[in-house]
Amino acid sequence: MRLTDEQVAEYREKGWIVLPSLFSAKERSVLEAAAFEVLERPGPEVAREDDGSPHVCWGMHLFDQRFGALTRHPKMLAPVEQLLGNQVFVHQSRINIKQQNGSIVEWHQDWGTYHRIDGIPEPRGIMIGIFLDDVRSVNAPVLAVPGSHRNGLVSEAVIDDAVADHDRAAKYRYDITPTTMKRLVDENGLEAIEGPAGSVLLMNMAVVHGSSVNISPLRRLLLYVNVTAVDNRGETFIRPEHYAARDFAPLTPLGADCLTAYAP
Repeated sequence: MRLTDEQVAEYREKGWIVLPSLFSAKERSVLEAAAFEVLERPGPEVAREDDGSPHVCWGMHLFDQRFGALTRHPKMLAPVEQLLGNQVFVHQSRINIKQQNGSIVEWHQDWGTYHRIDGIPEPRGIMIGIFLDDVRSVNAPVLAVPGSHRNGLVSEAVIDDAVADHDRAAKYRYDITPTTMKRLVDENGLEAIEGPAGSVLLMNMAVVHGSSVNISPLRRLLLYVNVTAVDNRGETFIRPEHYAARDFAPLTPLGADCLTAYAP
């Protein structure tokens, strides 16, 4: 698919767009089955809630062919390459499930870590979010500051050793301070990113975002494929591969049936 001029303009101005219902119910069922299989992994790639239930798996495309196919799906690759004007590689992927009273995600920029820790030079990358559930105001949608990507790297950010997951991914995450968040929201506002199941979010990696606790009984299962232009790679290799890429090969599109081929 090709984005319209209006969609491109919205992405440039706001920092993200949502493409509603891009993936079919059959494709979603393949991805949901893959997600729950991968979330049972025993390794360090899976982070868990206090009750032991999984809430995130990092590097999903490294462990499952179905997620490998997702990263090369033409429905996603075409608009991403159009926005970036280049081929891309996967810098990071993950499964994120928000169940009732689960974890929150503090305010941050993905590029805050990708630049400071992984060495990615510029914010020429996109966080692709695939909605496997309806995402609504009631089940802890991603909240984002429109236009915040135009500020580049937000310098008033710190690694907070008091957050619950500091011993895992958060020890590399630069959280935006409350003072900076107030200034950004006063200047730009704050929006919830919603859409029906099957929708795809394309967000500039420098957009400030976060999410609150899901106090509803409504599950929110999202997949993320974070890509960057092939000439915008980082090579510090401080983080394990499930957090940051070692494979910089450009993604090449598969056929339109690359996911449905895995359906029972």
